Amino acid sequence: MSDTQSSENNSDQFHIDDGRDRSITSREAERQELGDAMLTFLSGGGSVQKIERDLRKDPPRRPESNYGSRPI
Repeated sequence: MSDTQSSENNSDQFHIDDGRDRSITSREAERQELGDAMLTFLSGGGSVQKIERDLRKDPPRRPESNYGSRPI
């Protein structure tokens, strides 16, 4: 494979979708591709966990007050 062909394949693989040129058929194809990828993941031993909506990495902190913290 030549350098131009490999760079074309890489550009297709890492295409950033800006959402402007989307059609219904392209969206359906993307949904099908995502569904196939999920089935492959699950059949390979992967699992999906449901995480609670209010779960956070860091617990919420009290707001800090900077009132009066400037030197006179």
